[in-house]
Amino acid sequence: MGESGEKSAIVDCNLLVAKALVRAGIDRMFGVVGIPVTSLANCAVALGIRFIAFHNEQSAGYAASAYGYLTGRPGVLLTVSGPGCVHGLAGLSNAAINAWPMVMISGSCDQKDFGRGDFQELDQIGAVKPFVKFSVKAKHINEIPNAVFSVLDHAGSGRPGGCYLDIPTDVLHQTVTESDANKLVDEAESSRKIDPIKDVTKDKIEKAISLIRKAERPLIVFGKGAAIARAESELQDLVEKTGIPFLPTPMGKGLLPDSHDLAATAARSLAIGTCDVAIVIGARLNWLLHFGEPPKWSKDVKFILIDIDEEEISLRKPYLGLIGDAKRILQVLNKEIKDDPFCLGRSHPWIESITNKVKEHVSRMEEELAKDVVPFNFLTPMRIIREAIAGLGSPAPILVSEGANTMDVGRSVLVQMEPRTRLDAGTWGTMGVGLGYCIAAAIASPDRLVVAVEGDSGFGFSAMEVETLVRYGLAVVVIVFNNGGVYGGDRRCPEEITGPYKDDPAPTSFVPGAAYHVLIEAFGGKGYLVGTPEELKSALTESFSARKPAVINVTIDPYAGAESGRMQHKN
Repeated sequence: MGESGEKSAIVDCNLLVAKALVRAGIDRMFGVVGIPVTSLANCAVALGIRFIAFHNEQSAGYAASAYGYLTGRPGVLLTVSGPGCVHGLAGLSNAAINAWPMVMISGSCDQKDFGRGDFQELDQIGAVKPFVKFSVKAKHINEIPNAVFSVLDHAGSGRPGGCYLDIPTDVLHQTVTESDANKLVDEAESSRKIDPIKDVTKDKIEKAISLIRKAERPLIVFGKGAAIARAESELQDLVEKTGIPFLPTPMGKGLLPDSHDLAATAARSLAIGTCDVAIVIGARLNWLLHFGEPPKWSKDVKFILIDIDEEEISLRKPYLGLIGDAKRILQVLNKEIKDDPFCLGRSHPWIESITNKVKEHVSRMEEELAKDVVPFNFLTPMRIIREAIAGLGSPAPILVSEGANTMDVGRSVLVQMEPRTRLDAGTWGTMGVGLGYCIAAAIASPDRLVVAVEGDSGFGFSAMEVETLVRYGLAVVVIVFNNGGVYGGDRRCPEEITGPYKDDPAPTSFVPGAAYHVLIEAFGGKGYLVGTPEELKSALTESFSARKPAVINVTIDPYAGAESGRMQHKN
């Protein structure tokens, strides 16, 4: 009883979870509601959290993971128990592989009925184990605030990643008084502990600078780890102080403009094949960078790896490892270089060789792009899209790129001028991320248009989420490259077409001429069907100006594409 003699209000677990999330600074959630978490979503909305409801937990999870990357704060996914949790693993694993901060919160079956075949029963802590940094089951309402803060703090600290909070149905039904609820949240908040990131020792900084200074053919490589560290200003200082050419990974594009004089993307093979010192910042030496090994890299190259994770440094065994936050390490490097400056001039043989190779490759590419090919190949519509995006100026749209040929060609043709404006299949090469990423981008950056350039196969994974675009009125234009299937429909040789089911469509084929643009029209969005340069230009101008949900269905010659897997870099 309070001083007035009135009873303290009652707070159930759903409201307590929402209170803790709000106190932790969470203002967006993604998910699919149902038993037992619908009330949790409603409570979150009532306390000021914007809840974006999806059709499928897989897309919602991809959205939460990308939101974590774009904002630097954990994206939160809410799912039901059992199969909802399993569907959510797609997003959770995507966050783990890409090192993005994300938290999945799932309801689970009643604790007393576990093991007896309860509704949607699953050992969800066991199911998430391969994909999380940290997981916890709240076994009583009193544990909720600590559990909420713990999963959020683990997700965002050190190398970011996925974390999981399991809340059984019986716990969701438990209650406490409002005064006790506030006390639990206060105590949990005051007990939060985040380990500070250690600074790199001065001797290692000096060793790195000495190595860079003595290099004859240095190269700077950076990835999405540098992007999530918000290290673009420091990167620009380093490049412009030293004159060293740079190579971004696909999602590192835009941290420095692709148009920069020292951008080496169009001379990638020459750059990585002949550099003698490579400063790798927030990028892992995995398949995307050919593991840092010959024959793609010189056998004598010396790697300086800047990474927040000590395990990553230990795994790659570079010549020199600098463990810590990329932004802070670059600040220290830049300060030391400023005190004793050096810079490769534009007439330096290494710079000249990179610059000449870039000009040669770009000239060849632009010669091909200048042609208007109808029926469309991949290059002609990509050029038209590039021109339309360039016409928007700043803030640049966020580009979502998904597909096989569509993503491969787009990576070479479409230009990134601003940080964190490119989302693609990422480290795992995941198909199905497109619409989830679009929604995350539109929610994270409402001032930017979102433009998705999707293969028809990639689009199909999450196409139903166009209804979500319309429902929330998001400024997203989805451009579908429709070539009739995976890689372009039926590519089989005559001798491959045999057996009792030879008259079935090929495993790579879709319905020819599929009217993808009609799908969004069913929900009140705008659809376009285009097959010529004039039609595409008109659709882009209209949809970019409207800034409303749209699908542009671009008819592509089914024989224009090729089978695609690992990135093939021919420059």
